[in-house]
Amino acid sequence: MSQPIVQVDAFTDTPFAGNPAAVCVLASPRDDVWMQHVAREMNLSETAFLHPEGDGYRLRWFTPLVEVPLCGHATLASAHVLYETGALAPMETARFFTRSGELSATKQGDWLTLDFPPLPLTAQRPPVDIAAALGVPVLNLLGTQDQRWLAEIASEEQLRALTPDLEAIRSVRNVIATCRATTPGFDFMSRVFAPRQGVDEDPVNGSAHCSLTPYWAEKLGKTEMVGYQASSRGGVVRVRLADARVYLSGQAVTVLRGELTI
Repeated sequence: MSQPIVQVDAFTDTPFAGNPAAVCVLASPRDDVWMQHVAREMNLSETAFLHPEGDGYRLRWFTPLVEVPLCGHATLASAHVLYETGALAPMETARFFTRSGELSATKQGDWLTLDFPPLPLTAQRPPVDIAAALGVPVLNLLGTQDQRWLAEIASEEQLRALTPDLEAIRSVRNVIATCRATTPGFDFMSRVFAPRQGVDEDPVNGSAHCSLTPYWAEKLGKTEMVGYQASSRGGVVRVRLADARVYLSGQAVTVLRGELTI
């Protein structure tokens, strides 16, 4: 029996920009090995697998190498597919049951909003010299026990010009490089490197904004902001911090529909 699969560019309103994700809406669960094989075959930063469960959907995310506990852009892509195909009406809330708890998405016009948990970071000693790995001075460095690191650097020019030492970064889960934005219309910018997970640079990383949002909210004294991920594809994420949750808003475009024959 064939399995439909959809490729969606998330956090963009333009095809071939933002972050591509594959989405498989399954009739019932499939085994982990099959899902990992499909994710490796798709060779995107994330492939999402979801199937009906209760009043929502069980949702899991796989990179080409590993399953991950949280992914923003593939959740946005999954919600986009459910609304676009009519599985959910525009006024319905998409509910997802995940390793990171219950997540949800709502639709307003062309924009989708994700309700995610914040991922705060604290001052810690990294196992590798992050500044040396990035090749620029770091103004502030925060991290987590599971080796996610946020490094604030001085300028957009430095951020866009980064050519990090990916082998050095491979010793941690990921590195989020970020700076204040000087481009009108944006509050902060970022880039995300995660070679250990099979993604040298993530084009637009939603879960990174679960750390970026509380970080920049405190620094800028704002709870609603617009972030731009300055990868070669680029993407826009509207963020809001409220009630101990992070709300991530973005657009999405379907670019491919196909079938898996296995």
